[in-house]
Amino acid sequence: MNTIETTRELARARALSLRGGTLPLDGAPSALVLDSWARCLGHGLDAAAPMRVPVVEAAELARRRERSRTVLGLAQAELETLSRQIAGSNHLLAFADPDGVILDLQADNRFSTSGSGAGGSAGIVAGSHWHESLAGTNGLGTALAAGQAVAVTGREHWFLSLGEVSCTAAPVRDGQGRIVGVLDASSYVLSRHRHTQALVQMSAKQIENRLLAHQMRGHLLLAVHPRAEYLGTLSAGLLAFDDQGQLTACNATARELLAGLQPDPGSVFEALFAEPFEHLLARLHRDDETRLRDSLGSLLVARRLSPSPARRVAVSAALAPAAPRAAADAGPGVEDAAVVAARRLVERAVALRVPVLLQGETGTGKEVMARHAHQHGRRGGEFVAVNCGGMPAELFEAELFGHVAGAFTGARPGGSPGLLARADGGTLLLDEVAELPSALQATLLRFLDDGVARPVGALEGRKLDVQVLAATHRDLDEAVRAGRFRADLLYRLHTVRVELPPLRARTDFDAVAQALLREIDASARLAEGALARLRRHRWPGNFRELRSVLVRAVLQRSLRTDDTPAELDETDIARALPAQAAGVSEGPTAATGDGPSSALRRQGDALVRDTWERCGRSVSQTARALGVSRSTVYRHLQG
Repeated sequence: MNTIETTRELARARALSLRGGTLPLDGAPSALVLDSWARCLGHGLDAAAPMRVPVVEAAELARRRERSRTVLGLAQAELETLSRQIAGSNHLLAFADPDGVILDLQADNRFSTSGSGAGGSAGIVAGSHWHESLAGTNGLGTALAAGQAVAVTGREHWFLSLGEVSCTAAPVRDGQGRIVGVLDASSYVLSRHRHTQALVQMSAKQIENRLLAHQMRGHLLLAVHPRAEYLGTLSAGLLAFDDQGQLTACNATARELLAGLQPDPGSVFEALFAEPFEHLLARLHRDDETRLRDSLGSLLVARRLSPSPARRVAVSAALAPAAPRAAADAGPGVEDAAVVAARRLVERAVALRVPVLLQGETGTGKEVMARHAHQHGRRGGEFVAVNCGGMPAELFEAELFGHVAGAFTGARPGGSPGLLARADGGTLLLDEVAELPSALQATLLRFLDDGVARPVGALEGRKLDVQVLAATHRDLDEAVRAGRFRADLLYRLHTVRVELPPLRARTDFDAVAQALLREIDASARLAEGALARLRRHRWPGNFRELRSVLVRAVLQRSLRTDDTPAELDETDIARALPAQAAGVSEGPTAATGDGPSSALRRQGDALVRDTWERCGRSVSQTARALGVSRSTVYRHLQG
């Protein structure tokens, strides 16, 4: 047992002995609580002693409020909104500064006047100091000490006098990642709500996003997400750039989306994305929304939220990468037998209006095939794609099925019909369906059985006509065996199962590559040497990776020759596709090589796989444990 585990066990034994050997509600404390208990032992805090929370003087409180004026103003607006949403639920909402001193709060009258011990509101007053070294394990102090959201329930508090209180808190960070405050919701244990932690985290993220936008006025502010429909939600990443293309701020979601890169303040745009900053500005001059590929090949949709200072640039329109088109259908005269067979099977399935499961590696064109199915089925409604791994589980049902006004904190004032209703008469693609939250799997199964969608908070449902398609690169049969996916849902989804071949197995590789290059630059083509070089690559990212390589080759050639190339040769491709720098094997020698890049890649793969096994083979939990994005976990699992 290592030192950390020993300290945790000592803290656990000491705390439990004072509590009669048990915790009344939630059983074993979390690692966050155990670590906090260990710190409390280190601070010499006596859990059985009366807790006395210090309160700063009025003048000091006024100074602290002035120092945090901007974020406090944003937090106060959020506190008011939250308070109205959960009125009557016996609660107290508080916002504290980075030291744990409460700057403002709002309380339900019943919480303020009920209870005993350290005052009716458990000593939670403006100016009270809840740093963990003073108040022991508590929501505000422990969230600050751990630097992450935490829930502390009943006798998980270090001081026994707080045994009747339940609190959940989340830190608030600025665009540079510094903690500037913490938001807390407290109630009595018997009246706590299981959704409180998710609501507090949503509110903290709302404050963070508004603070970033306020601080970055005059900079180019972008919202990014793999799915355009999420750009206006809390799931979007925010990135701010100055006039020279240097990153000045970003939120935590943007850091997750760009995991594997280094989205730190001062980073240049070209270090994060596979194109010059000037090209992005040129496109945003024409349209506020565009596609953006990061340096690892992942495709994002970017929307301009605020303009940057005027900057005039001359850019060749031919070099601006176009939106991806035909990954699974490369164009006239291109016919891979497996793709043709898959396309015909999909066409027959949608004619019968049965669910279809599209399987294949990342980037093999599952969404393109889904769009083909939508067009072939001549559905009059909209094509709606939903990323099942791109939204918090707590919000997913409301986004998919819709919600009525006031259904939950953060609900849209007029309610929302939901993505299923938006796809009425059309097609819904459940992308990365293996990541569908467990709680939502039964709800989706009911919809597949009866076609009735009931919005969150509504008493009645609505019959919809939706062609449902699902896509994944995971093994759903294995997920069923592991208990992560419902067998009955899988049976409904894969009424028809279609497998798309990886790029390296396509018999029409040369034609596909030439067609994709023509989309990037209509005048360019690939020489035979360039094609040979491309064929030797393993293409773990499939069409997404191929497009990224071709864009880089065109850009690099044009920068060297100051002209748009008519033909890319082997040298152009070799420069755009440095195998060791990308950690990708090319041919048998590189695949078995023991160079530094290969060794690091193997170590990374091993770490991710070990963590994945420990997390019950949950990609989401693995990503959270390692502090990386799901896409990064997928890449290493495929490794």
